[in-house]
Amino acid sequence: MPQPICLSFDNGPTPDVTPQVLATLARRRLRALFFPIAARLRDRAHLALAQRCRAEGHAVGNHTLNHGLPLGRRPAAEAVAEIAGADALLGPLREPERYFRPNGGGGALGHHLLNPAARQHLRTHGHTLVLWNAIPRDWDDPDGWPPRALALAAAATEPLLLVLHDLPNGAMTHLDRVLGQLADAGHAFLPEPPPNCVKLRPGWEAPDLHACVAEETAP
Repeated sequence: MPQPICLSFDNGPTPDVTPQVLATLARRRLRALFFPIAARLRDRAHLALAQRCRAEGHAVGNHTLNHGLPLGRRPAAEAVAEIAGADALLGPLREPERYFRPNGGGGALGHHLLNPAARQHLRTHGHTLVLWNAIPRDWDDPDGWPPRALALAAAATEPLLLVLHDLPNGAMTHLDRVLGQLADAGHAFLPEPPPNCVKLRPGWEAPDLHACVAEETAP
């Protein structure tokens, strides 16, 4: 049975790409999650794009301030600063639900995603931790990702959170075609992350959250 799919776009916004993504989503009446690299929002043009995402009904979440090394491999204060610094630049764009997505260093899941200090900061400040389960690697194979995305969807036995990137590498020129093929295959699209990809919410955490947290903070 075709599983529902939540769309997400990481590492933007990009002036020549994000508007095309938004136009495609609007034409298909779909909502998605956008996780920009927050440092880019210091530029007014990039900030305006993030504001447009929010104004058009999409969620905008925290994907750290600078991306870079996963937080589980950083010192405690540095990891917290990556989250808090991004929140400061996002401001009201991150409301009402404070979605946070760590960077996996190539899409991998594991203990490297967070350290204990980052985990506690997310708890204290009411974040919702959003992970993923479908990585077609559009960032390093801009023309080869569509068949991988379709294969991941066809093989899925639980709802998918598909990670794409609104980056200037040409990958998003295939977006409309892929969305059409997914819809033709019977997949519905979710406006929010599926519960199986959410590991922390205010007042609740998944029993397996520990699998995302390094046992010790990097020195």
